[in-house]
Amino acid sequence: MSTGRRGWRALGTNVLVLTTDAGAADDAARAVTAVLVDVDRTYSRFREDSELTRLNRVSGRSVQVSPLLYMAVAEALRGGRLTDGAVDPTVGRALRMIGYERDFSLLAPSGGPLQLSAERVPGWQVVDLASATRTVTVPRGVELDLGSTGKALAADLSAAAAIAAVGRGGVLVSLGGDISVMGEPPEGGWRVLVAEDSAEPPDGAGQTVAIADGGLATSSTTVRRWRRGEQLLHHIVDPATGRPAAPGWRTVTVSAASCVDANIAATASIVLGAAAVPWLEARGLDARLVAVDGRISRTGRWPGEVEAVTGSKGGGRHDDLMTPRKPLPEGGLR
Repeated sequence: MSTGRRGWRALGTNVLVLTTDAGAADDAARAVTAVLVDVDRTYSRFREDSELTRLNRVSGRSVQVSPLLYMAVAEALRGGRLTDGAVDPTVGRALRMIGYERDFSLLAPSGGPLQLSAERVPGWQVVDLASATRTVTVPRGVELDLGSTGKALAADLSAAAAIAAVGRGGVLVSLGGDISVMGEPPEGGWRVLVAEDSAEPPDGAGQTVAIADGGLATSSTTVRRWRRGEQLLHHIVDPATGRPAAPGWRTVTVSAASCVDANIAATASIVLGAAAVPWLEARGLDARLVAVDGRISRTGRWPGEVEAVTGSKGGGRHDDLMTPRKPLPEGGLR
């Protein structure tokens, strides 16, 4: 049976939906579209009418929110807890200060210099959730950004909606390289190109692996970046400084039990720098880390490659079936 494939643009990124049954592709795509429309109007930081924007506007008050926004904020806070704040949703103001105040497709690639100062973000602990009333309280002046977990959560929710809609076989949903798979995979697993740019063609530079379940996520400083004066900036903020994370890893890809878990670990790794490898190893997570100079490190049982990447382009390819996914363990940075 041939594989179904549908692709389009949404949430400022490329959307790809694959189904093991070609006849199920349209149903799966419709289910994913419905989820992404809901996600966009609920927690986009770049929509003036989104529920998240309205929440940020009334910081200092307790606000009853929709089930989806409550879930998204709860996952973001979970990321903060599991990484001791290396991944933190209270970076909204810091992102604006470094110039990331609108959808990246509308962001000018260069501009005048910025006066940046190092300032720790408020911290995920300042946000209060009350499950009984489904309310969120953000202290006055604090701005939430769910970029580190929101797209990955959307991938997981989309895959769940797609498999429920088709009722058979398996599905893969990719949102800009954040991948979630559910149901019965094709024989040998879903073949995925791990690259620094999610727009890389299937035969492009990178490493091809096969996944059968869970999620795969990539965090990178090489794509969403811009220049202000002499400063080259990117979108992954170190919560300890409120500035773009220091150079170390330019790209990190992690496999985990869900796309959200994989994305939390990948983003934390960019922020942690050299400490990322032992952190990932301690949690039994399989990952591929590309240093600024192109050298590749791997953790867990991530498969080897024919040769190391030697720049933003080029490098080897190797096909292998990934090991079973592991959830991101509780316990923070111990």
